[in-house]
Amino acid sequence: MMLRDAQGQPIAIRREDYAAPGYWIDTVDLTFDLDPAKTRVLNRMRLRRNPDAPIQPLRLDGDELNLARVLVNGQGASFRMEGDQLVIDGLPYAEEGDFELEIFTTCCPIKNTKLMGLFVSEDTFFTQCEAEGFRRITYFLDRPDVMSTYTVTLRAAKAAYPVLLSNGNLVEQGDLPEGRHFAKWVDPFRKPSYLFALVAGKLVAREQRITARNGKEHLLQVYVRAGDLDKTEHAMNSLINSVLWDEARFGLPLDLDRFMIVATSDFNMGAMENKGLNIFNTKYVLANQATATDADYSNIESVVGHEYFHNWSGDRVTCRDWFQLSLKEGLTVFRDQEFSQDLCADASARAVKRIEDVRVLRTAQFPEDAGPMAHPVRPDSYIEISNFYTVTIYEKGAEVVRMMQTLVGRKGFEAGITLYFKRHDGHAVTCDDFAQAIADANPDSELARLLPQFKRWYSQAGTPRLAAHGVYDAQNRSYTLSVVQSCPPTPGQPTKEPFVIPLNIGLLDANGRELPIQLEGESDVTRGTRTIVLSRAGEQLTFVGLDAEPVPSILRGFSAPVILDFDYTDAQLLTLLANDPDPFNRWEAGQRLGLRAALQGIAALATDTTPVLNDAYIDAMRSVLRNPQLDAAFKELVLTLPSETYIAEQLDVVDPQRVHLVREAMRAQLATALFADWEQVYEENHDTGAYTPDPTSSGRRALAGMALNFLCLAARTSGDTVWPGKTLQRFKDAGNMTDRFNALNALVSSGHTLAAQALARFHAIFKDEALVIDKWFSLQAGASDRGGDILPLVKQLMKHPDFSLKNPNRARSVIFSYCSANPGAFHRPDAAGYVFWSDRVIELDAINPQVAARLARSLDRWSKLAEPYRSAAREAIARVAAKPDLSKDTHEVVTRALAGN
Repeated sequence: MMLRDAQGQPIAIRREDYAAPGYWIDTVDLTFDLDPAKTRVLNRMRLRRNPDAPIQPLRLDGDELNLARVLVNGQGASFRMEGDQLVIDGLPYAEEGDFELEIFTTCCPIKNTKLMGLFVSEDTFFTQCEAEGFRRITYFLDRPDVMSTYTVTLRAAKAAYPVLLSNGNLVEQGDLPEGRHFAKWVDPFRKPSYLFALVAGKLVAREQRITARNGKEHLLQVYVRAGDLDKTEHAMNSLINSVLWDEARFGLPLDLDRFMIVATSDFNMGAMENKGLNIFNTKYVLANQATATDADYSNIESVVGHEYFHNWSGDRVTCRDWFQLSLKEGLTVFRDQEFSQDLCADASARAVKRIEDVRVLRTAQFPEDAGPMAHPVRPDSYIEISNFYTVTIYEKGAEVVRMMQTLVGRKGFEAGITLYFKRHDGHAVTCDDFAQAIADANPDSELARLLPQFKRWYSQAGTPRLAAHGVYDAQNRSYTLSVVQSCPPTPGQPTKEPFVIPLNIGLLDANGRELPIQLEGESDVTRGTRTIVLSRAGEQLTFVGLDAEPVPSILRGFSAPVILDFDYTDAQLLTLLANDPDPFNRWEAGQRLGLRAALQGIAALATDTTPVLNDAYIDAMRSVLRNPQLDAAFKELVLTLPSETYIAEQLDVVDPQRVHLVREAMRAQLATALFADWEQVYEENHDTGAYTPDPTSSGRRALAGMALNFLCLAARTSGDTVWPGKTLQRFKDAGNMTDRFNALNALVSSGHTLAAQALARFHAIFKDEALVIDKWFSLQAGASDRGGDILPLVKQLMKHPDFSLKNPNRARSVIFSYCSANPGAFHRPDAAGYVFWSDRVIELDAINPQVAARLARSLDRWSKLAEPYRSAAREAIARVAAKPDLSKDTHEVVTRALAGN
């Protein structure tokens, strides 16, 4: 139900209105009689009034439940319904002690297409309760600050549902009459309702017993369908590594006898950290070399780590309210990023991981910060909390945590984490509590000194910009770097105060050698990178002892989530690209050169045959490819041009077709100008031996795949048939999915006629592998548009027998790949892409509002578009917004989009 004011407008929930609940729920005893059409839920709770809150009725949240019984201390009780809330008056006062409340309800999991609460997927019961799904299971104080201990009894037909799982430890199980059985689970740790979970169905498990550092033994289990057991080894290894890493790095042990992961193909999210019973999208569990790419292996490792790390940062200590969501998500993304980097064998692999993380931030979060859905890391209001599971909360939140580590040091941060859990274990707290703990553990740090100002990262939306300018004084042998910070207005925040920004900086001479760093007035000389903490709107940094003007390497390692404006010359960027010892800034120099060429090509109205890249850039890329000291994975990152989305974000007014045309011209130029090098790169990297998903082998496969892509693209221009033929043979002979899919992608993205044959063969081989078919759909919907051919193809794909709009993975593979990830095909001059988008948003909204709202965000940046795209996009958004029964999820997105013009 959407709460509305007197004028019929949705009511926003505001952080400033937070009040502690009027009641606490100490224990919850749930009994489920599971049936797809009518599941019976008996909920017995021990409650007590909160003596610190005003006396008030008990208001329990519910959604699409059938209420059968309400008892207080075993007696009938009067109650009333107010919207979806169950309201009970006349309950015992605080001085009378606690009381028992019993509620009996039924629900229909088989009809639950929202996939929130209790639902059925392929004849198996699953739950998803974050953020507000528990109210779809039983009436409850469905808010994160109400933490209870749970006892759960599951009863079901044994033949149909032989496996019965819930949170915590299994304490009892047995048979019941009429072919039924039961399992009783007890979770000894207090948790909020959003962490509740149950699973029931026909599943098999990979099991592994491990012994922790403290000598305690634990059982790890990964549950899947019978035919998928051979794809669980990597997930299990990732889980074992996660357990060991968290105890070694932060001293945080596994606290339950067993830890379970269960995979389902119908899931709105990537995974969910329910205490001791993580439920995962199959995408982040299932992998073997025949069906999963290197990227899949990497993602599984990261997501398994992420959800396990929530066992402490999210489960043991949780959020006071949903405005504090980044307390658990930003911290845990940071932890999973550190985990993945720590597993890398060498510094280059760590750098590649860092660059990949930053690329996500800049291509997804920076646009969000500049759009109508911009919000602080700790939002001030929302209509639907599901809309705020965003890259701002997660990835930008992780960068805020990373800056804390930079300001206090790695060991200081670990001390802060220890203090945080010591103070707040078993409680629901705030972002302020976390920042205070890190600062208190490091009282002499810059974080402690500047903490109130640092916390503006939580309260102010938008991406700060650093305008930097350097002047060399030959007479005084000094170089002065002036830095001015600013942050543009965002919805509800017209003015911004200065942030605390840790700025990592180095200096190079004209030949690329690292220079010592000495600031004016200081006697110490720094070798390598120096961290300078900015806190004022404008600052000047004067470096002394320099015999010539240096090349500044600013924002090394991407030390803060900001946009750096520095007017580098091409020569300076080429120096950094060739020599900077900081891998991030070396990569960034190449990106800046590519972006500069793209923007010049767009401004000059370049055609698809106009050279966009100059000789110096081509030569620099050739040098990167030929450099034996550079990792293959790093080369692949450097040779990847800035995306169309990232290029568009640098423009005030965007013609998507022109952006697409220019970037395609750049790709074609790289393909032909470096043809001989691509041949050499492929020959040197295509054979990686027996398959392993380690960073070195993965990097070589990625670079070989890039080479094939460019060789096929060059063949499109030259008419050459050799390399497309070799690519098709590579596709047929490949011994792993990465090589096979790279070859298929090369044929599809180059638009070669052999692509149709390869696509048909791919589908025939993998028709029974759902995740692989998702790739098949996605590749086609995301292919480069040539003459408007992709939208008709997408419409045909939606008619394919394997397509289902109700499955989020499949919907994302086709519709999102087109609308959100293929701007050159989506933004059509005839507006047909926008019409398609509005039809799909409305259609999905009736089935699964969360998925619909995510799709609705494809047009967040519509107001930047040039005409005729701008007016057509606005019309499409307005059409969706005008639908009278729109969910609050989608309503919030489209109304904010319209308000942001």
